[in-house]
Amino acid sequence: MLNAVQLAPPEAVLTVSAAESTEIGRIAEQLRTVSDEVDDGAWVAAARSAWQSLPGTFRQRVRAFRRDSGPGGVLVVRGLPVDGSLLPATPAVPGSVQRTTTGPAALLLMTACGLGDPAAFLAEKSGALVQDVVPVPGREEFQGNAGSVDLMMHNENAFHPHRPDYVMLLCLRPDHDRVAGLRTASIREALPLLSDAARECLARPEFSTQPPPSFGSADGPVPELPVLIGESADPDVRVDFAATTGLTPAARAALTELSAALDEVSRTVRLLPGDLAIVDNHVTLHGRTAFRPRYDGLDRWLQRTFVLADLRRSRDHRPGDGYVLVR
Repeated sequence: MLNAVQLAPPEAVLTVSAAESTEIGRIAEQLRTVSDEVDDGAWVAAARSAWQSLPGTFRQRVRAFRRDSGPGGVLVVRGLPVDGSLLPATPAVPGSVQRTTTGPAALLLMTACGLGDPAAFLAEKSGALVQDVVPVPGREEFQGNAGSVDLMMHNENAFHPHRPDYVMLLCLRPDHDRVAGLRTASIREALPLLSDAARECLARPEFSTQPPPSFGSADGPVPELPVLIGESADPDVRVDFAATTGLTPAARAALTELSAALDEVSRTVRLLPGDLAIVDNHVTLHGRTAFRPRYDGLDRWLQRTFVLADLRRSRDHRPGDGYVLVR
């Protein structure tokens, strides 16, 4: 069940029935026969077609979330077909990805096609469309998917002009102690807690965000950008508390106030096998609570896929009109 800190109102959680889960698993396995390669464009096209065959309740809820992600900006789908007895050992190497088609990879790609299009960044996880989120020995303190300490709240790839519109995290295996939690916090819920001065400052281009460690160091100057973007009553947010710097005293104070407001409205869920969390990366930050890996092949294992709702906008970053952004 959900953590004692409830994730969101009931409309933010969809539990698929046993019959629906069986049907989703059947379609996912059928999709696997199309190709052996996750990153094969033909397999993505097949996933787009297969999406249309998934149970209507699931498709309707995902599409409704695409239109309006609600106050919390998160949807958790529970009960998807993930069979732990069929899983190999949890990977424990840097840069681990899923290149071979599997049932969980099919679930992610089909759902990505319901939200928009799957996408990846060449500098991160070698541009794989399905990426492993696993602890790696020696990287416990890393502020990224290979770490196991508290992961600071952030929008995914906040520095990038084409950051993902959605981040999907599918749980294959929880941590041994079942203490690792996905933390989320929505600007829609935090905004009323901010002072007028902080709101005004956060909307000015007085902040810079470095690329995450997985992308390496930034090339050239980092642009100065606002943290809050768009309609003042319902803005987008773009911040990474491990990488965003306020460039003025007022900006630094506003970031501190924003962090406190987001902490106050944050929620935590402990994902179980077959739980899929979909995060609206425009309005909601995410992070992770700490856990202790054992590196015994049974550590926590999530798989991640990014989604762009409008793939065309990043066309100049994607050679051959593929799904990987090379810069």
